[in-house]
Amino acid sequence: MAPVLSSYRAIAGDGLWRNNQALVALLGLCPLLATTTTATNGLGMGLATTTVLVLSNLTISLVRNLVRPEVRLPVFVLVIASVVTVVELGMQAYFHELHKVLGLFIPLIVTNCAIIGRAEAFASRQPPDRALVDGLSIGIGFTLVLMTLGGLRELAGQGTLFHQAHLLLGEAARGFGLGLGPDFRGALVAILPPGAFIGLGLLIALKKGIDTRLARRRATPVRILPPRTIHE
Repeated sequence: MAPVLSSYRAIAGDGLWRNNQALVALLGLCPLLATTTTATNGLGMGLATTTVLVLSNLTISLVRNLVRPEVRLPVFVLVIASVVTVVELGMQAYFHELHKVLGLFIPLIVTNCAIIGRAEAFASRQPPDRALVDGLSIGIGFTLVLMTLGGLRELAGQGTLFHQAHLLLGEAARGFGLGLGPDFRGALVAILPPGAFIGLGLLIALKKGIDTRLARRRATPVRILPPRTIHE
């Protein structure tokens, strides 16, 4: 039985919002909670994860008809591990300082349930173009949550935003960050582990509230007025 082909718009909507892996499925919580002490760290980790998602989804979709069902999961893990190794070596070569900050969490992308989940549930059943769009959408949605959570924690805890942007964007971005001034007294809990759980909970609640409001708006019946009669 041939798989049902979703439209690109539906795939993108699922990855960015409706099925956001961080806010709906709650997958990938290890990097989400551990690396989001700053917006730069969140953005760097998100971009690395997006690269792995795109390349692994595309590769798995290309070889899906060549892999027997009995060994599909080991093959998927091997593909993901290979891509993660390439990404880690690239970060170590070109973003060495950021690589030192993120540390062990780059290799741990291999164990990210969101990546293996998309490989099994989508990429192994869809053509390459849709698998690529799915990986890109899921990755961007995950990156936006990482960057938002990291930015909120950094702003509340340190009074800065993208303070270490040069780690990702180079020396030209050293003065790119924003600050609330030297007199700002941040909330230490924001950059500690409890702050990650509190921030993620607030983001999930915000998404739930927006979804509820949109659902109520769609459910509101539209009043159709009767046609007006024209009298001569």
